[in-house]
Amino acid sequence: MSEPRPAPDPRGTASESRRMRPAQLLFEPPEATADPEHFFGLESMEDPGALLGRATELTLAFRAAADRATEFQALAAAQLTDPRRFDRLPLSVLAERAEWTEDYAQKMVEFGRSLMRSGSAVLGDMD
Repeated sequence: MSEPRPAPDPRGTASESRRMRPAQLLFEPPEATADPEHFFGLESMEDPGALLGRATELTLAFRAAADRATEFQALAAAQLTDPRRFDRLPLSVLAERAEWTEDYAQKMVEFGRSLMRSGSAVLGDMD
């Protein structure tokens, strides 16, 4: 697993946010997912330039989504192991539940606590 890291600040410069803005992820219809070769219509694109553009958009979108999900995992890990909670989870239980090693779970808890201390933008979305 990679080290936890925060997602890029969405309030970056105008040119940076325009360049890094992820493609909208749309759920594919069930009949499309039945075909293992189908992936967001990329397999049917014939223009290599358009294919590269759309594939790049999807790559950035998935990367941003993974980074954001990691931040939420870290926040949840920090909250679930908070010593002030009467029902807090031991680190070993958290690690097992999230399918992490205990070392990685500890890093995620620390990352989550740092996000909470910094008042990260991700916290505004948890309401």
